[in-house]
Amino acid sequence: MKQTKSLFRRFLKGHLLFIFFPPIVLIFFSAFIEFSIHGEDPITFNPFYFILLLFGFIIVAFVVMSWLFFLRLRKRLTHLQEVMSFSANHNSFPQPISVQSDRMDEIDQLGSSFNWMIQQLEDSRKREYEEELLRHQLIANLSHDLRTPLTILRGHITRLNKESISLEGQDSLTEINHTITRVGDLMDDLLSYTLLTSGKHPFGPTSTDIGRLVRASVAAWYPVFEEKEIQLDVDLPTEETFYWEADPKWITRVLDNLFQNILRHAPEGKYANIVVDVEKELIIVADRGPGMDNSSYERGAGIGLSTSNYMLKKMKLKADFTSNEYGTRVAIGRA
Repeated sequence: MKQTKSLFRRFLKGHLLFIFFPPIVLIFFSAFIEFSIHGEDPITFNPFYFILLLFGFIIVAFVVMSWLFFLRLRKRLTHLQEVMSFSANHNSFPQPISVQSDRMDEIDQLGSSFNWMIQQLEDSRKREYEEELLRHQLIANLSHDLRTPLTILRGHITRLNKESISLEGQDSLTEINHTITRVGDLMDDLLSYTLLTSGKHPFGPTSTDIGRLVRASVAAWYPVFEEKEIQLDVDLPTEETFYWEADPKWITRVLDNLFQNILRHAPEGKYANIVVDVEKELIIVADRGPGMDNSSYERGAGIGLSTSNYMLKKMKLKADFTSNEYGTRVAIGRA
């Protein structure tokens, strides 16, 4: 930005004009002009008192002008600081500040740069919001459009199962059916994540009995674990519990995702450990699978984990993951 005027240059000019110029004029007149009153003898100046008066005038003028200058400077800087502090305290963009274009000194240039930064941030936020809205609409439409061909494929698989085909063909149909189910689940996860991040998924936090909720979730999943021959090792106290201010449906959804990941990515471990630690207020879910570094886990658990992490963050909770080749342990607690 081109600098048109300088605040400090005006400050120096003012001091030169009102501090040094008047004493010079006084010295000039005192040297060449004598004053007389009613024809009496001319009045002469005592050099000592004259110099003392002169320096006193300079000092007083310097102090007064400096005080006025820095008072105005402090007022303008304080106003700018208050605007910035307001935005930081209220977690919002600050309002543009007024700038005098005819003056345009260093402080006004700083304010102008500040206003330009605010405008750029607002434009960026607007573009980000529009892009996010477009992405959400695209994902929602894509999830809806893909359901029809998947339903048609499943119908053809059901028809082929009634035909006489070889065992290899039956195995292929079973794998195709499993893949279609998996794609449907991924679309559901993607749609759920889209609804969550766009604020369209209902959220109703309430005081929730965590021990009771985990016991209900484990009871609902127990037949599935039993069918897959996965040993359940549970420690769910019945007489002690703790409470979180959370949405019960969201907590259940997070647990469902963790249990589903065990079935999908760690079935060979044949083990699941589910613990409610009342003393530390933790929910612990562990398995003996290949760990999260396994390519299968990374490829299939991303959307579900992102959804779970978003829900937990919204409820002021967090999930700590510990994973190696011997298994994965997830501890859910307060953030």
